[in-house]
Amino acid sequence: MLYTSKAGAVGDSQRAANREDVVVCPGLPAAGVHAMSNADLHITSPPWFPVFHPGSPDAWAIQSLSGFVFAVCAVILAIVTGLVVFCLWRFRRPEKREEPPQRFGNVKLEIVWITIPLLLVAVIGIATVFTMKSMAAPASRPPDLIVRGHQWWWEVEYPQPGIVTANEIHLPAGRKWLVELEAADVIHDFWVPELARKMDMIPGLKRRMWLEADQPGVYQGQCAEFCGAQHAWMRFQVVAQSPADFSAWQAGQLQPAAIPSRAEAREGQQLFQQMTCVTCHAIDQSPGALRTAPNLAQLASRYQIAGGALANTPKQLFQWLMDPQKYKPGCKMPDLKLTDAQAHALVAYLEGTP
Repeated sequence: MLYTSKAGAVGDSQRAANREDVVVCPGLPAAGVHAMSNADLHITSPPWFPVFHPGSPDAWAIQSLSGFVFAVCAVILAIVTGLVVFCLWRFRRPEKREEPPQRFGNVKLEIVWITIPLLLVAVIGIATVFTMKSMAAPASRPPDLIVRGHQWWWEVEYPQPGIVTANEIHLPAGRKWLVELEAADVIHDFWVPELARKMDMIPGLKRRMWLEADQPGVYQGQCAEFCGAQHAWMRFQVVAQSPADFSAWQAGQLQPAAIPSRAEAREGQQLFQQMTCVTCHAIDQSPGALRTAPNLAQLASRYQIAGGALANTPKQLFQWLMDPQKYKPGCKMPDLKLTDAQAHALVAYLEGTP
């Protein structure tokens, strides 16, 4: 687990309390602004091998199967190594160089060394089939969540409440969610090492998997299939919350964008509408919102921007707007040649939008 709150849960009210450098427009609901700060959260280093820190039933099943296969292979390695060492010692070159007795087959030995591998492979195969069956997702029921991979960001859609966000998946801890995976351009691979298996996302093909977290917290996910120049910065986070915090997050996401009251934020709103921003980005949850770039509705509620390349703070959002190619070379967001004043106005509008 990468981030956990002091209380062990990640809640909107906690994040809203102490956001460093946050710009909040007067009159906007504070519940929508809940990005993390060091004062709110206890930040720990990610585990060296996240796959060895399972946080869901599926991850535990994968670890158990892997441990079983590893133990079987370790025993085989020990037996083979021991036999090789024994043979080197037992049948070392004698003083009298005589031709050793020749043997032309041994039926019993041949049956043994064919039967044992077949049994081992069968046992491993059966265990694998049962593990895969336990993680199989149904194709009949509607998905709880739709995740689309783009170069190089993640679109996250909640069909039932009508929420679209980016690079961040919220779900209630302890509940199994059915996720439908799609790719918008090239092959991607959805992977949250502590929660679920890898699954390829292929253009034109819809795939499904279960996603669940045992405990509240923030889990790191990433694209595990090379998909272009910025593959390394195609990351996302799964935010597992208590049911109450998750309901509060949903309610905050569905709130309409309020009209900014600060002059700088109003200027940023005008710039957003007049410049090319609005041709790629949506700023609300209206049906049919644009999908060519991340939906910026409730941007202040997110932890990171640019697929994890930068933290979601006003300072780093300003730096991103001024020169996106500097922080994510090859990304599809152009350099708009903004002045400092224009960038500050856009930051005031985007970070102040609930």
